[in-house]
Amino acid sequence: MAIQRPNLLQWLRYTFGGRLPDRYRDWVLHDTTSRNWLWRFALRIVVEALPWLVVGFLALTLLTPIPVGYVLAAIGLALVLSLYFTVTSADELTEARLVKHGFRPGTGKSTRRQARN
Repeated sequence: MAIQRPNLLQWLRYTFGGRLPDRYRDWVLHDTTSRNWLWRFALRIVVEALPWLVVGFLALTLLTPIPVGYVLAAIGLALVLSLYFTVTSADELTEARLVKHGFRPGTGKSTRRQARN
């Protein structure tokens, strides 16, 4: 039986911290424990940051005389820093996501450890 995946709107809600319906529990477990779970996590962070980065870019380019190159550098640095600070806490943040979807604490870490062995 194939894992049921959320549609785009459901995925966006999930990305911004929303809870998916119970029929997606297997997908949430897969999303947080698959071989490429950290890349998926980083993608969610980029999607979460994108609206704020766009607003920052527009505000800085339209309301200040700062050259666009400097604004882009600042926006890029903001994205790199947000990725750094969240990826360093990825284990804990994915565990919280799993608990929110009804899994026991530690499920993600133990599932990833079993997959490595």
